[in-house]
Amino acid sequence: PKYDCMQYESIKDMKALDVVVESYFDGRLYKNKIWTGTVEGLPVYFIEPQHPGKFFGRGQLYGEHDDFKRFSFFSRVALELLLHAEKKPDIIHCHDWQTAFVAPLYWDLYVPKGLDSARICFTCHNFEYQGTAPASELTSCGLDAYHLNRPDRMQDNSANDRINSVKGAIVFSNIVTTVSPTYAQEVRTAQGGKGLHATINSHSKKFVGILNGIDTDAWNPASDNFLKVQYSASDIEGKLENKEALRRLLGLSSSEIRRPLVGCITRLVPQKGVHLIRHAIYRTLELGGQFVLLGSSPVPHIQREFEDIRNHFQNHEHARLVLKYDEALSHLIYAASDMLIIPSIFEPCGLTQMIAMRYGSIPIARKTGGLNDSVFDVDDDTIPDQFRNGFTFVTADEQGFNNALERAFNYYMNNAETWKELVQKDMNIDFSWDSSASQYEELYDKAVLRARTASRS
Repeated sequence: PKYDCMQYESIKDMKALDVVVESYFDGRLYKNKIWTGTVEGLPVYFIEPQHPGKFFGRGQLYGEHDDFKRFSFFSRVALELLLHAEKKPDIIHCHDWQTAFVAPLYWDLYVPKGLDSARICFTCHNFEYQGTAPASELTSCGLDAYHLNRPDRMQDNSANDRINSVKGAIVFSNIVTTVSPTYAQEVRTAQGGKGLHATINSHSKKFVGILNGIDTDAWNPASDNFLKVQYSASDIEGKLENKEALRRLLGLSSSEIRRPLVGCITRLVPQKGVHLIRHAIYRTLELGGQFVLLGSSPVPHIQREFEDIRNHFQNHEHARLVLKYDEALSHLIYAASDMLIIPSIFEPCGLTQMIAMRYGSIPIARKTGGLNDSVFDVDDDTIPDQFRNGFTFVTADEQGFNNALERAFNYYMNNAETWKELVQKDMNIDFSWDSSASQYEELYDKAVLRARTASRS
């Protein structure tokens, strides 16, 4: 969508095309203005609906009362654009519930119109968000609610008068992925699947977990302009200078350079283990460390609770809470901190732990989802030594967390040279998209090959 609140400075050569694409919605046709631009070297089409609802002119990306309408409208126009432009894609790859409508729309409405070259890949980044609505709302974008509101199609597994767009995408896609191998296993259970485990299990042959990567250009301590001093795995002295810079910036004590600094960069929502983050602040101070938290909460009572903690520590020489989103500060915290905590209750993939390691901040993480696929305990003898890169715990309680934090502190305090080796090892791990991208290419190739074989037979 051509949102009004995009970072337009990141789009090069943006221009409106001399073309109007009409699409069906709520019983009539609406015009859509189409724009093109280049983002990070890739051509991107932007769709601007000429609809009185100003679907994408609201000052925010999502969180509106009519999100179901907004995104089902967008999904239909996207397919209409492909048809109109006579594109013949091999793969249409959709992400999350906001574009999940593309899968049933493609097979039910657009294959009959001649847009039939593609196989559909759907990636769900978090099964907590499923895009449910009363079944009648599906008709707005032209889908047949009567035909689709069935247990084996789009009917929500917990309410037979509601449809579930993520379920529809699982049913109607050729490939379904999620963002880590462990999360792919977790969502096949009643606890992890958020009501969709039965659907995922009945389509398990086409379901796979592939770990996300990070943007290694945006997250690179050797060239990061947000840092006081840039540094690399072969020269990590700059990390100390960034630690000093952060302490000065936030008014923390610099009297002991070796005092361990624990960072936490997160959204303060229950998923992220809020009770353990709160506990970590106090336990870190008891152990003689410093603690810096950067994050805010959309949940009013959690935000208020952390505002109280922030006020309590506002003049403390070893703890600081910054309760907002601040990109520049996040880079500096990754660079400055000795350890970074990620005590998530569930974590589909998690990028924080990967960024932390790239900046030489050792992760202390709960073994769940993508954390379990990327953080391996220093003391775990079942893991080959070259893969051990952090400290992990299993049970989401204070005792489990304390064990990991205390082991990290002991390691830091008593083994300065081996800690430095651990920092350098972590900074050299490849968390780029290279390996994940090749796994996706393989999935694409197989799907295209199957499609061609099927069409020949």
